[in-house]
Amino acid sequence: MTFEELVFYFFSAILVFAATMVVFIKKPVHAALYLVLAFFSSAGVWLLLDAEFLAITLVLVYVGAVMVLFLFVVMMLDINLSPLREGFARYLPAGLLIGLVVLAELAYVYTRDYFGPERFPNPGHHPEDYSNTAELGSRLYTEHFLGFELAAVILLVAIIAAIALTLRPKRMSKYVRPEDQVVITRKGRVKLVDPKTDKTEG
Repeated sequence: MTFEELVFYFFSAILVFAATMVVFIKKPVHAALYLVLAFFSSAGVWLLLDAEFLAITLVLVYVGAVMVLFLFVVMMLDINLSPLREGFARYLPAGLLIGLVVLAELAYVYTRDYFGPERFPNPGHHPEDYSNTAELGSRLYTEHFLGFELAAVILLVAIIAAIALTLRPKRMSKYVRPEDQVVITRKGRVKLVDPKTDKTEG
């Protein structure tokens, strides 16, 4: 067994352990920290596959930004876990069925030719001028262009939906309409009151 294989099994074992703890641990903050560990382990595996750009992006974007946001949200929200666990036994069969379907799909994809050595050369056998970023962009915008565009459309729809859900007008809020301010006259703007009779003068 070579050194690269030892490093791969080391990162893989940590990744499987961290992912399992994310699912089964009780405290949300600890689950988020185990997810950070899983991301770091995945980045190590990607470095072994000469995917430096993906590994750095995973650490910078997910660990450095997304997971920090998750931790802040989980720590600020006092989540009561007892109501969330009440329906665990009721939804367990559906969850197991979905998990088996996902495993079957992964097994089917893994046994196809998508992961063969002819599609993904062995790490360390690239020329000196090889760029992982250029290779990723070339494959993303040529072979997987349709999937990339579909993912972009789905994200755009999700952003529009999130904005639409948060922009609902509040009933008690007061706001100024600029069109009413433009067409207003002197009579509508100034109100003269006689202090003796307490009557409004036009």
